[in-house]
Amino acid sequence: MTEPSPVLGRRALGRALLARQHLLARTDLAPAALLHHLGGLQAQAAPQPPYLGLLSRLDGFTPDGLSTLLEQRAAVRIALQRGTIHLVTAEDCRTLRPLLQPVLDQVLTTTYGKRLAGLDLAALAAEARTLVEAEPRTFQQLGALLAAGRPDRDPAALAQAARCLLPLVQVPPRGLWGRTGPAAHTTAEAWLGRPFDPAPAAAPDALVLRYLAAFGPASAADLRKWSGLGGLAPVLKRLTPRLLTFRDERGRLLYDLPEAPRPDPDTPAPVRLVAPFDNLLLSHADRGRVLPEEYKERVMTVNGLVAGTLLVDGLVAGTWRLTGAAEVVVQPFGRLARAEREAAEAEARRVLAFAGGGGEGADGAVRIEEAG
Repeated sequence: MTEPSPVLGRRALGRALLARQHLLARTDLAPAALLHHLGGLQAQAAPQPPYLGLLSRLDGFTPDGLSTLLEQRAAVRIALQRGTIHLVTAEDCRTLRPLLQPVLDQVLTTTYGKRLAGLDLAALAAEARTLVEAEPRTFQQLGALLAAGRPDRDPAALAQAARCLLPLVQVPPRGLWGRTGPAAHTTAEAWLGRPFDPAPAAAPDALVLRYLAAFGPASAADLRKWSGLGGLAPVLKRLTPRLLTFRDERGRLLYDLPEAPRPDPDTPAPVRLVAPFDNLLLSHADRGRVLPEEYKERVMTVNGLVAGTLLVDGLVAGTWRLTGAAEVVVQPFGRLARAEREAAEAEARRVLAFAGGGGEGADGAVRIEEAG
């Protein structure tokens, strides 16, 4: 008779997630190595979130640690998980985009299908490739050029079709810390100087195992939430002999790597400032392991914005924002204990020092707006 799967409560799941995200203890990994471990960082807002995401997890991290990767083409910004812009290593760009192409195909069909009905998409993709490889283009520029020969079509839909059909990367200075630039695109092949095979190099098994390493224990629904891909339950079933299985408090089946950390639920969790749009909050169907349901609407807006969050004892307990490089404003949802407030201030000063807007002794640079 098969033994029932052990039950993991929310606190246990939260501690496991924080350990794998290097939010229980910071790491000295190289930025590229951490990017790879995390499967990239969501980067739809430029440039701060990926930098702040690495800062919360890395010791000794400076802006140049990521900007240099982008300038040297060792990391890129490209549409991947959930069809959103992620900052990933160049090698992950090559391996993840083919695996996640069905997500972009779905976006193309559901969001732009009616506006593209009857269009020769292969011809559109070929023309778009020629245009962006001649010189990087913004979507506004690309849409106008594609619409010149298709005057009855919506330029914005044409540009978004190219985004879904081609592996388009955003080129610097977009995404560089302390610099601005339009979201101009070229193909991954042109930017990285290597052929790009549109067919997945392998089955999605490796993708599933990487997700569990960074976000497990998790369910098939969690995996879909993170990736946007459907049909991965059979992959988990196939991998089951290599995995451990658990149940959450609601009886849902969870999968995990045997060697992955699962700390004691009572392991202390330090106060942390988590970046806006961080995948910590976006990669599970049930976010309750870190985000209490009552706070969800205070963190995530209906139009898709995700605030930077304050973690206290492993759970979201407030929001925060960096105002330019001059001030960090922390807004707890309730009153903080003295030690928690001091830790939040220390984390905020760390952000300020990173951003060049202050540091130890900077008057007025950190503001804690505690609830009354």
